[in-house]
Amino acid sequence: MKLKNRYVVLLFALGFLGMGCNDDMVLIGDPVTALNNDCIKRSLPVAPNLIGQEIEFAYAMALPEELGNLTSAQVVASIPGGAGTYFDPNSYYTNASGEDVAVLVASESQTSGGTTSIQFSADTCAATLRFYYIIPEEARGKEVSFVFSVKASNGQSAEYKMGPYKISEMDMTRSLLLTSDEQCYISFRGSSEAAVIYSKTDLDADPSLASQIDLVYARHSSADISHALYAADAPEAYRPDVVFPSGFSSQTKMIKEYGLRDRQLSDLQYSHFIDDLDFETINMDRSTNYVLALKEEAGVWVETADASYRAFIFINNAGSSGMTISVKRYKM
Repeated sequence: MKLKNRYVVLLFALGFLGMGCNDDMVLIGDPVTALNNDCIKRSLPVAPNLIGQEIEFAYAMALPEELGNLTSAQVVASIPGGAGTYFDPNSYYTNASGEDVAVLVASESQTSGGTTSIQFSADTCAATLRFYYIIPEEARGKEVSFVFSVKASNGQSAEYKMGPYKISEMDMTRSLLLTSDEQCYISFRGSSEAAVIYSKTDLDADPSLASQIDLVYARHSSADISHALYAADAPEAYRPDVVFPSGFSSQTKMIKEYGLRDRQLSDLQYSHFIDDLDFETINMDRSTNYVLALKEEAGVWVETADASYRAFIFINNAGSSGMTISVKRYKM
């Protein structure tokens, strides 16, 4: 039985509404006489594309029922995606409650190099598939493009090009826990992660880690100080009961920031995104060697002592048990 659900065809039609740029784009209301396709980028349109994160597309394709059915689809990326790159084998429609409902129409996708392909298992003449591209390290600072294509049982084929998309130089690490029961140490160097958290236990086991520390975190009972970050040259008057580990010498620069709520770091519905240019142009001349009274949704600009890295720390949560932070880092 041919799968010709009207909701799939409607989804396909909606994909054409002001989104396409191909010369053979089908307009709403025009008769469809051949296999056609369209594609939109579902990921946040102005968000930086970060290593390890995904770019999501919706690829729509259809032909008149009397001409046959879809047999296969593929996408070729100019830079092969990382592990987890795949076509979702389901086509989606939106029900009366506004919820996405999946309909299985294809077998599991296969990826070889930059090509991800899928075979239709349902007898269908229209589908909208989602494609997820995991941004690999090889794409850092480069541009990546995609060519989507589909084939039908009548021998027709169609393709749609997307991109190029600039890949950021930044790294991002989210939801790092700084506990209040002991001092925590933050490093922005020597790792593929944007930031690494060390504990006192880590330093006791490997004292050489102290040379990698950029900031010390401590929580104080006084509300005037509360959650605080310190560079190695922070004055003792502002760090009561904080003992720096032997070998910690980084004179890291910091600027406290309120009101800068990066959507990728906060995972909230804000519209601001910190990108590479922000790190390149931030003026660190007004920096300090300590920041005090950090609160939820505050932030801190950071520059390492050797000026090799800049970072932005976003405070996701701040309470009696410590802080949860998310970090973007940029290599200068």
